[in-house]
This record gives sequence, structure tokens and C-alpha cells, in this order.
Amino acid sequence: MGAIVSDGTTRFRVRSPRAEALILCLFDDEGGERRIAMERDPNGEHWFVEVAEDLTGKTYGYRARGEWNPDEGMWFDEAKLLVDPHATQLDRRFTADIALTERGKDTAHLVPRAIVMREYEAFPRKAPLFRRGGLVYELNVRGFTMRHPDIPENQRGTVAALGHPVVVAHLKSLGVTAVELMPVIAWMNEPHLGPLGLVNAWGYNPIAPMALDPGICPGGVRELRRTVETLHGAGIGVLLDLVFNHTGEGDAGGNVVCLRGLDDSAYARTEDGILVNDSGCGNTVDFGQEWVRELALDTMRHFVARCGIDGFRFDLAPIMARSPGFDPNAPIFAAMADDEWLHDRVLIAEPWDIGPGGYQLGQFPSNWLEWNDKFRDDVREYWNCGGGHGAMAHRLAGSDDLFGTDCRSVNFVAAHDGFTLADSVMFNDRHNEANGEDNRDGHGANYSNNHGAEGPTNDPAIIEARGATMRAMLGSLFASTGTIMLTAGDEFGRTQRGNNNAYCQDNEIGWVDWESRDRDLQAHVAELSRLRGERFASLPEGGTWLRLDGEPMDEGAWDWPDTPGFAYRPPEGSDHPGFTVDRAGRKVTIG
Repeated sequence: MGAIVSDGTTRFRVRSPRAEALILCLFDDEGGERRIAMERDPNGEHWFVEVAEDLTGKTYGYRARGEWNPDEGMWFDEAKLLVDPHATQLDRRFTADIALTERGKDTAHLVPRAIVMREYEAFPRKAPLFRRGGLVYELNVRGFTMRHPDIPENQRGTVAALGHPVVVAHLKSLGVTAVELMPVIAWMNEPHLGPLGLVNAWGYNPIAPMALDPGICPGGVRELRRTVETLHGAGIGVLLDLVFNHTGEGDAGGNVVCLRGLDDSAYARTEDGILVNDSGCGNTVDFGQEWVRELALDTMRHFVARCGIDGFRFDLAPIMARSPGFDPNAPIFAAMADDEWLHDRVLIAEPWDIGPGGYQLGQFPSNWLEWNDKFRDDVREYWNCGGGHGAMAHRLAGSDDLFGTDCRSVNFVAAHDGFTLADSVMFNDRHNEANGEDNRDGHGANYSNNHGAEGPTNDPAIIEARGATMRAMLGSLFASTGTIMLTAGDEFGRTQRGNNNAYCQDNEIGWVDWESRDRDLQAHVAELSRLRGERFASLPEGGTWLRLDGEPMDEGAWDWPDTPGFAYRPPEGSDHPGFTVDRAGRKVTIG
């Protein structure tokens, strides 16, 4: 699939089973367009053409001719330039424009063109560096380095910046096992953002699943590969956050730029033809279809085989197992488990979507890890709102009430979505006014506690209380059994000024502030990581739960609201150091 250069010729192949004709569009350096008719494969689903030229470095797209009947999933409009779903590099970023939705409006001046690439060198095959029980560091590629004073300005905000020595040194100081890159696939802004003067800063609105965004990865596959090589050299794995649940083509009034113009059956529909919206983004990719699953598998193989990616985090992952209801034995899971390139990769689910029965925490296959929002909520509630000891102990024990002894939990106290750690002790309520939605967007339940003042304060007592609470939550994270995740900047008190949905804040609200960091808190996190080591992948059998006075935590003690805390003591001979949770003293101690 895609464009393949071989022996002085270039072959193009694309899927569009219901089109009446497919046209390859080749562009010259001056923008001129040459159109070449493609032939239908004997199977009737694919179109191909072979051009007797080595077109390496040239740009191309497709046009599809056929019926225009959106109610029947037919969006064929020869005026629309379409991106190859198997493109790996684009010549520009996507631009939102009303013309992308209007029949008959030519879009060649708007739509990115795929670049014909020679075959990439294979990345040396090796097992993932990441291990269960390690520390995942989630970061937004652009926001992470835009304000870093030691990174050259022309490199800030790019994938290449992640390989800069100051970044590598910072990650090493924290004991990071793997970085998890928020989406780096080329995405499109949502239509409502432009009139507000905003842009999508997070990238959870992709188009072609293999094409890296030219804005944050201008060097394409080779830039990502070089960065992976650098991080691997430092002992740090690389995970990609992939969005397979929907695309940026939107709802029934949305854009025609890729799959919609080639084969709209990629998008799930109800029996009466209405687009399913389990993603909340206007469309839902239909993993009940084999060709959709194969496109996803091709994408993952591409990043493993050519870039050395250690694994993936999947946004709204239940959608991958819907057809229509969630199935833990879904074909995509079996295909990944059996795949030569994917069977040993790290797989992390965000185990919820907004569809019926969409919350599936603890239900993914045994070789998957899962984001555990119950850990976040129970830990925040414990320290900010007086939650119970029992729920807290379950979370620290790897959420055994959810996963049993198979510790697949990814524990976190803050993620990209929601309050930052610092904001959870600075604000009681969200402050998303800058998003232009009258503060209606974002989570309403944050389990936060501003300690008596909304926002920043000069009151020493409040500052001390906030600092102690942050340290207690971080201590809970690093003392917990399972894999842990830290979101970039939380180690030194990053704030988003109370915005708990900063997806459209490509500015100082969303960018990590390196110069104002709390270096004492950063050093505290580094020490927690050193104490944790790699001993928390599972909780040893035979340990003991005790009150702070050394007596056993009997049934009543778990429920007493005035019990000051509890401790876990591992069995004799275990290398697990144990921990103490002192709610009265507002601290967690490892060892």
C-alpha cells in the first residue's frame, strides 16, 4: 500500500472499493498538477498505477470520482484532494477550512501532499527497553521544550529536542523508564477553534495514521528514529500515544480529506445510517472491519520496524474492541498478540470511551497495561478530601480489587487531561475561560483542595500545606505497586492556571515553565524514584498491613475516619522496602 519506489519506477496503491475512478495527482516544484488514471485491482477494492520514474521526494495525492450521497456513506468528489492513508511524510500541516466540507470546492491548495519516500532503513530488532513496574513520563512534544532556556530556539517544540542532552539528563535524574509522547501524528484543528483564535495543542484529532506532523517532527521518520536512538542509548524507552478511535474528518458535516473521500465505511454507523459517536469527536472508526484493523496494524509495524518504538498507549481504547459492544477477545487484540513485530511491545489502554458500557477498567487482555483513573481519584480524595484508608490501600497494592494479582495498573495522580498536580492543590474549581466555552468544558470532579485560597498565594501556611499535599500524593504514586506515570512538569509543580482542559492552549498556559520550577520538589521526586527502584512491579505475598502504632489493621481500623494512617511491611527476605502512610502528618515514607 502507499507509494513504493523500486528499480527506477514508483508504484501507487490505495483502497477505495466503491469509487468509480481513482486519479493519482503528482505535483511539481512549482505546484503544477499532473493527473494519472489508476487501474482497479482484480479484487475490486484497490486501485494501482506504476509510473516509470523514480519519484523520490515528489509530492502526491489522490482524487476519487463517484457518487455523492453522504446519507449512504458516499462522499466521492473529484474536487477534493485526498491524503494517502499510508503516507509516512507530508509537506505541510493540515489546515481547517470550510472548503474541505463543501462539494465541488477544489482543495488542492489546502490539503497536505504526501511525499514519496524511499524504503526506510530497518531499525535493529530488539526487545522493548520498558519494563512493568517502571516510570512512564508523559509529555506533549511541543509544550515540553518551548520554554526550555538551554535548548536552541530553532529546535524547541520538536521531536528532535527530546534528544538534547539537557532533556536526557533531566529524564535520567528522575529515573524515567520510558517517555510517552502525546500524539505526533499529523492532525487538524477542530472547526470551532479558528474563530476563537485557538489551535489544537495536543494532537488528538489525526488524519492519516502513519504521517508524522510536520510542525513537531519536520524531519519525519528519520527525526523520530534519531531521537529514539538517543533515548535508547540512555536506557530510556519511547512509547507513542496513538488515536485510532476517530479521525479529524469530523461528523456528517465534516471534512473530506482522506478516509471519508476514499471509503467512508471506515466510520461506524447505526442501522439507520447515523454516524456512531463513541469517541465524542463526531465519528468512530469501525474496528469490526478487517481492512481497518490491518491499517492500524500497518501503522504500529511501521513505527516499530522503522523507528524502534517500544510500545503504544491507545486513546479511548475500548473502541478498538467494539463491533458494536466491547469484547476483550476482539480480533485486533489477537492480531497484535500474534504479530511478528507487535507481540512483545508495551501496550497501554486508556480503558474508557463514552459509548454504551464504555468504562472497561480491568477488562483488557492480560498482556496489556491500563491507565487507572481510580488510582488518581482515590489518592486525590484521600489527601484532599479525607477519603478512606481501605480504598487507598487497594490503590497502593496495585488495585488488587480491580486486577487481582495480575498487576497491570498504570498509576498516576495527574495526566494531560485534568488538573496538573500543582493545580489540584491550588484550585477547587476549573478555570477554563481561555478555551472559549464559558468554562463548561473539562472535568467537573477534580477531588481538589485549594487549602484556603484560589490560585497562587503568598501565605506561608497555605504554601506549606500545598507543598506537603503534593509530596504526599507523589509519595503515594512512587510507593504504589504497578507501573507509574508522571506527567511532564508535575515533578516541579507545573501550573496551567487552573485550566483542566488545556488542549487548545498552545501558549504559556500549556507550555512547561522550566525557569520557575520548584527545584526542591524536583529533588524530592528524584529521591522517591531512587527509593522505588524497580521493586514495585508486584506486591510480595505474605506482607502485613499495620497501624502506625504497630498493631494490625483490623477490619474496624480501615473504616475509622480518625485512624491517622497505616503501614505495609513486606515479608522477611523480600527486597520490597515497604511504606508508611501518615495522613495526620501528611506524608508517605518508602522504607
